[in-house]
Amino acid sequence: MSGDRPGVLLDVDGTLVDTNHLHVLAWSRAFRRAGRPVPMHRIHERIGMGGDRLVADLLGEDAPQADAVTSAWAEEFHHLWPEVRLLPGAKQLVRTLHLRRRTVVLASSAPADDVDRFRKLLDVDDWLAGATSSDDADASKPDPDIFEVAIDRFDLDPSATVAVGDSVWDARAAARAGIGFVGVESGGTDRRVLTEEGAVVVARDAAGLSRRIEDHGVDALRSA
Repeated sequence: MSGDRPGVLLDVDGTLVDTNHLHVLAWSRAFRRAGRPVPMHRIHERIGMGGDRLVADLLGEDAPQADAVTSAWAEEFHHLWPEVRLLPGAKQLVRTLHLRRRTVVLASSAPADDVDRFRKLLDVDDWLAGATSSDDADASKPDPDIFEVAIDRFDLDPSATVAVGDSVWDARAAARAGIGFVGVESGGTDRRVLTEEGAVVVARDAAGLSRRIEDHGVDALRSA
């Protein structure tokens, strides 16, 4: 049952942390290790999906290499962790939303262990209500489960809640959850594509979105 708190559900990869191209590289290496190489541009188009859906979409639902690819991806991404950096304005955005009395939740398709590491890197727990991950959901983005869990767990009002993300998969998950969607281009998806997917606002990155809120108020996230 939903509550009455206005909320903002923040995607993490490509929205707050600069990991999308690291994920592409890790998946590319994983597919090659399994003997099923995939062009990087096809992988990038699917970053933001849950990993289970990404593999099934590229190899087929019953591909015998699926488990091997997923395990290899986890290893390859672990090796790339030293390259992970915050995106411009990531911490500022969380603080700005908190100061404007929004319940801020990290809502990611990443595994819980990765989300925990991202939280340590972000160092914004004083301004967060909490986080959800793929471990909390029966199905990953673009299914709405991760957002719906956050809405229920933190007593959010769907009519006063928006999701912020960088991919079409975030946009589709938000639409299925019945909440608004705000896009950022920092994950590599063009503004036009995010707008076509239903974004009411698109900013270059978290820093640009934070400035918009500071200039126009938090209600600017719900108006075109």
